[in-house]
Amino acid sequence: MRFQVQSDIPVSASLQLYSQLSFAIASRFYLPGHRLPSTRQLAMQTNLHRNTVSKVYRQLEACGIVEAVAGSGVYVRGQTPSNPKKKAGQRGDVASPHPGQCIGQEVERCISTLLCGGLTLQEALQRLTTEINWRISCGVQVLASTPQEDLGAAQLMARELTTLPIPVAAASLECLGQRLAALAQKGKKATVVTSRYFLKPAEEVARVHQVRCLALDLNSFDSELNIIAQLRTDSCVGLVSISSGILRAAELILQAQRGQELLVMTAVVDLDNPHAGKKQLLSLCRASGTVLCDQPSHTLVEATIRQHRSQMLRVPNLRCVDHYLCPGTVDMLHREMGLSSPAA
Repeated sequence: MRFQVQSDIPVSASLQLYSQLSFAIASRFYLPGHRLPSTRQLAMQTNLHRNTVSKVYRQLEACGIVEAVAGSGVYVRGQTPSNPKKKAGQRGDVASPHPGQCIGQEVERCISTLLCGGLTLQEALQRLTTEINWRISCGVQVLASTPQEDLGAAQLMARELTTLPIPVAAASLECLGQRLAALAQKGKKATVVTSRYFLKPAEEVARVHQVRCLALDLNSFDSELNIIAQLRTDSCVGLVSISSGILRAAELILQAQRGQELLVMTAVVDLDNPHAGKKQLLSLCRASGTVLCDQPSHTLVEATIRQHRSQMLRVPNLRCVDHYLCPGTVDMLHREMGLSSPAA
């Protein structure tokens, strides 16, 4: 992936680079454990000072997106052990099956690892039973969580997880602890899911309430970015979503890619009050040659264009982004939570 930074726009170079790096990680361009480009490499690629790149890496580390290893480099942060009752470095952690390895062999390997760690067979059985029961208890429902100011992103996740055979709901990070505490009073647990943007704070809340927290991978939006890349200079592109955070991130990425070549307009849709931003949405549709929107916003954008078509000099090219999550993420969550497959 090639990162670009524009010097002629009113957005700081560090914020441009931060937005591109965090999106590359959230969309799995860089996998957990991957070593990121060195400060020297990024400085050469973006024409930034190495101190600026170092500042961006420190910001990413402070947000829990990456981790710096002294003398080695900066790496994409993996998740903490799923069970908060486990101690760091405990040799009883169970590894995921390797591709192509039969289940029987993996079970034998797992048991051997536990025995080599000094456990008896009875202790190994107890440890595995405790872990499995804990995962089962957390697997009765899912809470998609993001900060309240970007609750739309959690709602997008929840919409795409409706194929799970368990209840799914959106919850703000600010209220997540209360939701989990209320469930605990009823003897219930949940699995918390979020994007890697908010994984660290979500993990902290989940750890307190002893529930699972998993990161969902975002769509890379390659086809949409290709459309933007091919637009003529001075084109106007409209971005519409129920998530203000997605719009901010998208606008920063587009500015870093195209600078002042494009005019970017954004509009947030409130599904509970669709008339709230009606004027802003209409202005966007009138000015834009291309409009990109998410699934929940599509009906309203389409209706706005249809209703005011006669007042438009040209009808914008409307493209609906089908998925917020990376293809395969829902299937991954089925497997990770031990649920029945979507096709079952």
